[in-house]
Formats: sequence, C-alpha cells, structure tokens
Amino acid sequence: MNVPEIFGSDVFNDAAMREKLPKDTYKALKKTIAEGLPLDIHLANVVANAMKDWAVEHGATHYTHWFQPMTGLTAEKLDSFITPTDDGGVIMEFSGKELIKGEADASSFPSGGLRATFEARGYTAWDATSYAFIKEKTLCIPTAFCSYNGEALDKKTPLLKSMEAINRASLRILKMFGSNATRVIANCGAEQEYFLVDREMYSHRKDMIYTGRTLYGAPAPKGQELEDHYFGTIKTRVAAYMRDVDEQLWRLGIYAKTKHNEVAPCQHELAPIFDTANVATDHNQLTMEIMKRTARKHGFKCLLHEKPFAGINGSGKHNNWSLSTNTGVNLLDPGKTPAENAQFLLFLVAIIKAVNDYQDILRASVATAGNDHRLGANEAPPAIISIFLGDELTGILEALSHGDRYEGKRVEMEIGVDVLPHFPKDTTDRNRTSPFAFTGNKFEFRMPGSRLSCGGPITVINTIVAATLDKFADELGKAGNFREALDELIKREYKENSRIVFNGNGYSPEWEQEAQRRGLLNLKSTPASVPCFTDKKNVEMFSKYGVYSAAELKSRVEIILDEYCKTLNIEALTMIDMAKKDILPAAATYIKELGQTAQLAEGFGADVSFESDLIKRLSSLSAQTYRKLGELENELVKCHEISDIEKQANCYHDNVFTVMGELRSYADEIETLVGEKYWPYPTYGKMLFYVM
Repeated sequence: MNVPEIFGSDVFNDAAMREKLPKDTYKALKKTIAEGLPLDIHLANVVANAMKDWAVEHGATHYTHWFQPMTGLTAEKLDSFITPTDDGGVIMEFSGKELIKGEADASSFPSGGLRATFEARGYTAWDATSYAFIKEKTLCIPTAFCSYNGEALDKKTPLLKSMEAINRASLRILKMFGSNATRVIANCGAEQEYFLVDREMYSHRKDMIYTGRTLYGAPAPKGQELEDHYFGTIKTRVAAYMRDVDEQLWRLGIYAKTKHNEVAPCQHELAPIFDTANVATDHNQLTMEIMKRTARKHGFKCLLHEKPFAGINGSGKHNNWSLSTNTGVNLLDPGKTPAENAQFLLFLVAIIKAVNDYQDILRASVATAGNDHRLGANEAPPAIISIFLGDELTGILEALSHGDRYEGKRVEMEIGVDVLPHFPKDTTDRNRTSPFAFTGNKFEFRMPGSRLSCGGPITVINTIVAATLDKFADELGKAGNFREALDELIKREYKENSRIVFNGNGYSPEWEQEAQRRGLLNLKSTPASVPCFTDKKNVEMFSKYGVYSAAELKSRVEIILDEYCKTLNIEALTMIDMAKKDILPAAATYIKELGQTAQLAEGFGADVSFESDLIKRLSSLSAQTYRKLGELENELVKCHEISDIEKQANCYHDNVFTVMGELRSYADEIETLVGEKYWPYPTYGKMLFYVM
C-alpha cells in the first residue's frame, strides 16, 4: 500500500479542486471559503458540475447532504445523479442549487420542541470549509442542519458559530500585541477509545444488542490488574482490523496516526493528528462509523459505549484543543520571547477563568447516561471540573500573582520583559484524573465519552474562552499603559480563578472535600448537570455570540434529558426481560438438577451438604431477584407518569437507576454459583479473554 498515493483519494480536496475547476473558479471558491462569504449560484454551478464529474469517475452514483443531527450520529438522504432524457435514457447531473442546499424532515429528528410533527421542513446547507468525500459509492457533502425557522438542529452549526466567536475575540487580543494574524483557528485532535468483542458472543447478549453495554455480568477471575494489555503486542486478528480501518481513513483524508492496546482487555485506541475543529469533528464521526462497519467484516463488534463492562476501564474521547493563527503560531505555546510569554500567559489565564466561570456547562457538555457510569474511576476524570497545569507552570503563576520570584528557575517574573523558562512539551507529568489538563502546547479535555460528538464540548470551550477574551480586550483597550494593565490583569485574574487549578489525585476523597471547600461544583449525574445550560448567565453568554439562542439551549436540555430517560427505560426493560426469560429460568434449572442429584446421593447415604447449601443460596438469591424485578417494574410505572422532563430524569436517576444496580448485584451473584453450561450468556471471562 502506497500511503501518500491513496491518502485523500476519496476526497474532493484542494488537489482535486485545482485539477477539476477552472483556475478562476478555483481562486474564487478559495476566497469564498477563506473569507466566509456566501457562495454565488453561478460559482456553485461550476463547482457542483466538477464535483459530480469527479465523483462519477470514482464510481459514485448518488449524492447526499451528510449532517450531524442531535442524535449524536450522522444522517444522510441519498439522491442519484440521474436526470431523464427525452429518448428514455438518463444523464448524470448535479446543480449548484443541489450542492448548496438540501431538505430533510426536521420533525423526525430530536428537536427538543423546536419542531412539531406537522412542522416537517428542515434544511441542510453546505459547509464549504469541510471537503466533500465519497463513501459507499455516494458523494457526501458535509452540511449544517437547521429548521424552517433557522434554529440549529445539529452539532455543526453551533460549532461553526463558536469558531467564529473565538476567532474574533482572539484577534482583538492579538492586535494589542502587534500580531499580523488575520485568522485564529480552533483545533481539535480526538483520541478515540473503543472495545472489540467477538461478534458471535455479542449476538448472544441481549443487553449489548439493545443498549451497547452489559447490564449483568460477574467479574472475570482476571481483569486489568496485571496491566499486561496496555501497549501490549496487538493480536493478529485485531491488527488486521486496524490495518483495514487505517486504509479506509487515509483514503478519506483522515490523519489516523496512532493505534495501540488500551488498559482494559479488548480495549484499544486510535488517535489522529490535529485538524480544524469542524473538520476534526466530521472526521471523528466518520471514524466511528468506519470502525463499527469494518468490525463486522472481521468478525468483531466495535463497542463505543462509555462503560460496556463494569469494573474495568471505560472508553473516553479525549479532545485535545488548541488555538493557532493563520501565520503558524500556536497560541498555547509559551514561546521564547518576552512578547510571546506575555501573550501566552494572557491566553492561559483567560482559559483558566473561562473554565472556572463556566464549569457547569463544561460538565453538562459531556453529560450522557453512559458517561455517568464512566466518570470518577478507572482512569476517567471525576465529575468535578478542575485544570491541571503541572507543578512548574502553577509555580510560575503563583509566584507571578504574588509578585514573588519563581525559585524553580530563578527567573524574575515581570511580564513582557523577562523570558519564561522554555517549556518542552513534556515538562509536566500527565494526570489521568484531571478533566482539563495542559499538556505542553494544548489542553486535553478528558471528560467526553467515546460515543460523544466532539462538536458539543468544543463549541462550549470555544465560546466560554471567547467570552473571557472579550472581557480582557475590553479592559486592556481602555488602559492608558498597556503593559501595566496587562501585568495587573494577569495577576488579578489568576488569583481570583486559581481555585480551579488542581494538580493532585482527582479520585481521592480528600479532593472531593477540598473541591467543596473551594466552592467547585460536583455535578455527578446528567439530570444534575444538564439544566445548567439554561441558567441566566449561560443563556446570556451563548446568545451574545449567536452560538445558541435561549430556545436552542432549552431544546438541548429537553433532548439530552429525554435521551437519558429513554436510555434508562430501555436498559431497565432489558434487565427485566433477561432476568425473567433467561437468568431466573437458568437458576431454576440448576436448582432442579441439584435437587435431583441430592436426592440420588441421599439414597446412598452420601453427604449432600454442598447441594443443600447451594440450593438454599440460589433459591434465596432468585427470590430476591424476583422481588427486585417487581420493584423495578413499579418504579418504571412511576417515572412514566411524570410529564416534566427534568422531574422524570431525576426519577429515573434516583429510583430506577438505583434499583437496577441492586437487581444486578443479585443476578451477578447467581452467575457465580450456577454451572457454566446452564448460564445463558457469554461471561466476562469469555468476552474479554477468549476471542483473540
């Protein structure tokens, strides 16, 4: 395989546009994209025709406006290129109008009340900053998705708006430092964790089929305690799968860079090189789709649930976020000159303040039923938002804020005059328990779950940092002496927001107590965090930048909580079905056989204490399981009767979720006692260790 030759071969990228478009059209399109201008219809017609010709040459017969609704997945409606001719034949056509705008049924996607069933019209609009590509013989055009009235119904539209907000705010600051940059770009690199399990075993687990995770399952004799899977030799079957995925991603122009075994057995990771935030989000959605589709071909099931197995690591999507200019400057790189140092410190303190001021919505941006299982253990960060800076950078900021000398490098800390110590990328240790960690020249947001779209969290980060930078720009713009005002602002803002900085163990009980003393939020569940989106300060902030309107924020709360309720409802119904139809019958069958064995043994005067004790224990556990099933059914009825979505979500969390855990504990103990041939499902041991 010649990687440079195949890379991007299925993408209508810059090279393809240069080849297929007339020179004047190519230049006009690039100018339109660079300046964010509306696409002229005459220009669009030329581009559409060239795009169609290129796609047909690559075997495409259909096109689709590929978009990302609030399901968190991708959506597409396929139309062929064919147009009837007078002689009964067809020709292949594609117009600029079809390229720029499409129509989808907006009422059939989650809208949080923005669309009623009878208000079906919705529109898709081409995002020209993200290249079109070919997937399954279809030309896919990345688009934004909105309602008839213009409300955003997707992940891409708010993300694009937030990227423009961070661009404008950052440029205000950079101009004060004499920068000649004309564009600031938010970048993202999403590390994608996932599990691979044998598809045959998966097909015998109702819980995994219906919910994506195991609802029952006793721990295997071995878990991840030997730490022998992490970075271990990749098994042959998995390696073949990874090679296949890599090739498909490279053809789509996705910079798949790193792959390795993760900590938990059967867990792996794929990490790309950074790209602009909207393109990185598109690419991550494609990556997840390709990973799942390719797994079937190799006899696997790819699990992207945040916590498919209890007691071992869950899967995250670590969003590495940074800001760069069109002049090639990384704004989160400390640099080597005084001006760069001061500029870096200002952006750094702005991020610290933004995370501190808006910790509630940052937490809410990653809230899902699945992620609630993951956060707080097994190398996932806790629900308490904090920032890890490392001892050296924290020491510098502390010394600076108090007007002291930083003893670590004995550097006089006067902003804009003395040079900060040069920070290599690995100057600090990595902190796996930190939700938001500085890692040399970027921040790693470790809280998102593996299934989550990058779009939501990055939209929040972009917007809250933009809001903070604008406040700083307002203050500095009024100052008589820029350097003195800059010095004072950085010192003051770090002092006032340093409570969010924590470099220790996020799992320790002491940190939870310390966080409470500092006044940090501890929003442990989805129902506790998501309503924060509609708090007054958050509505005002998002509305100011046009990222979300008040109605759009309300809709997000409705959508996320509705999904939470439905997810727990499906899980509870699945647990009931499995217990009634499989687990209790398996226990009864084994009890019956034990009884018959005991009766036979007693006839020979044998000791039947084993059979007797086991029958009693299994009978007791079965009765407890049966009673807990009835309790779970009653709790579901109570939740169904609640119409208010916030109250219903709390009912599911406080009551249904609690009973589900109790039910599982009884059933999992039954599993440890029932003979293997009687147990109806593949066990943790088989799924995690027997398949490779």
